[in-house]
Amino acid sequence: MTSQPPPPPQSGAQAVPTCYRHPDRETYVRCQRCERPICPDCMREAAVGHQCPECVRDGGREAPQARATFGGAAVAVPRVTWTLLILNVLAYGAEVLRPDEVIQRFAMWSLGVHMGEWWRLITSAFLHSPPPSFWHILFNMWALYAIGPELERRLGAGRFAALYLLSALGGSVAIYLFGTSAVGASGAIYGLFGALFVVARRLGYDARGVLWLIGINVVLTFVVPGISWQGHLGGLVTGTVVAVGFAYAPPRNRTLVQACVAAVVLVALVLLVTMLPPYGLPLEGAFT
Repeated sequence: MTSQPPPPPQSGAQAVPTCYRHPDRETYVRCQRCERPICPDCMREAAVGHQCPECVRDGGREAPQARATFGGAAVAVPRVTWTLLILNVLAYGAEVLRPDEVIQRFAMWSLGVHMGEWWRLITSAFLHSPPPSFWHILFNMWALYAIGPELERRLGAGRFAALYLLSALGGSVAIYLFGTSAVGASGAIYGLFGALFVVARRLGYDARGVLWLIGINVVLTFVVPGISWQGHLGGLVTGTVVAVGFAYAPPRNRTLVQACVAAVVLVALVLLVTMLPPYGLPLEGAFT
């Protein structure tokens, strides 16, 4: 008996679809977004049905990124705070090894800045009273550790870094205008105090505790001998102004307004140094 060949496919019959990534695999499952056929190895769970790898990747790009309260990417780990802590500790280690040389070259000194040693305006904010004194750096780093992460999460990493550095610069400029020489991060720390108050008020929190903190530290500034009140108050005023610009910027043009605020404060501080001479009191060290 002879066998008959199979009949040809009827007109209009459709071929079994195959996976767009694996043409040798038949499948009847399609991506919910692009409708391409996908095999089990290419299926990705979605809210409804499955998606192909390309659509899942594209969807991740289109998803809105988490934002900090006042702009910038959300901060999971306060890297800027930890970086500043490490830099301060490393600078203090350099002081331990060569205290006289480091202080003489990098401390804030009004006459030196007037003569062109502009780096002192920033480097002095990473130095502290030289060894064997440890309480100065311990207090400042404790304050940075206590309030830095919260502000960094609220402002975003870039804005927090700008706030810290502008506050440090503001303290140094005040020393340049009204003092003589100093070292310490307290100008930046007082700027964070002012920013914490502004952020608390902006979010509707009770800011009386922050006011007490600022008030006590301002009193100590004038009671404890050897402290640079210029650096403390200069940092406090600068940090408060910058924080107001950051926290109250309108959401519609928030990033632009915040960038303009930071730029205006920076230009103003630079102009104060370039256009005005230092106060010129007799040289005497102080710490901030």
